[in-house]
Amino acid sequence: MKFLLFAQHGWADDHRGMVRCSRLLGVENAIAPNLGWWQTWRRIAPLIKQVEEVAQSQLKAYPRLPWRIVGHSMGGLIWLELLHRYPEWHDRVESLVLLGSPVGGAELGRMLDPLNLAIGSDLAVNRRPIAEAIAQKIPTLSIAGDIDGGSDGVVTVGSTQFNYAQCQNLPNIFHPDLRFDARVITAIHNFWSAPFISQIDRDLQQQLIDYLRSIPSIIDGHYRDFDRAKVVYQFNQDLILKQWRNPLGFSHVYLGKQNQCLFAGYVSWLDRQKLARSIGQIPHKFGDYLLKN
Repeated sequence: MKFLLFAQHGWADDHRGMVRCSRLLGVENAIAPNLGWWQTWRRIAPLIKQVEEVAQSQLKAYPRLPWRIVGHSMGGLIWLELLHRYPEWHDRVESLVLLGSPVGGAELGRMLDPLNLAIGSDLAVNRRPIAEAIAQKIPTLSIAGDIDGGSDGVVTVGSTQFNYAQCQNLPNIFHPDLRFDARVITAIHNFWSAPFISQIDRDLQQQLIDYLRSIPSIIDGHYRDFDRAKVVYQFNQDLILKQWRNPLGFSHVYLGKQNQCLFAGYVSWLDRQKLARSIGQIPHKFGDYLLKN
């Protein structure tokens, strides 16, 4: 045995799917804790504790073996939390693979749990800062499915993306199928064969995306309404910033290039003024790149 593979299932699931995923990866004896289908609807803290206890027991049993981690959806979030709490584990981890994990916060989680009573609000937390810190130490691959031009049917593509990770967007893969699709298995094998830490290019596009993601209370959104939004600013490099307000009063902001959406985010009507103030600061922060109308 050259390494330990931790394969963690996500919300509304059990361990069987990740056992199958592990076997497709060629690993017969993966550690795939079963958190229990019903328990995944409650809160994330006891689930993290359960995986932590398994990891600690494996660390004692195999103190010299390196780790590889594959987490599907919430399973990836659990491992982000654990690696954040245990930085001493970082040198042991050869690679971290996230499959459809809503690192930036799950839009669906906010919808399902607006009163912060169950797992939905835990899934809605923006974990991008801790993910980026981890990805600077551990080679990280984040794979998103895309069935409708912006999501895998459950998790938006944007919420899976973060700096220092290799981020791949694979078309026509629904959220549960990220565990089994042959393209995903190939992508993981390719990453395992030569894991690396991605360096970020701090070009104008990346600077604008980072700025938009820093807006208080912003949520990663779907790309679907990019075309109907109105252009607010035009930048060098053919970049455009667009805004749109939906019938429910949620304010959306998009960054794109020609007909391609590169970033989508939104705030509720309670936070519209925060968004407006941040958008209003763009000429001061990025004035050198703005095109004059």
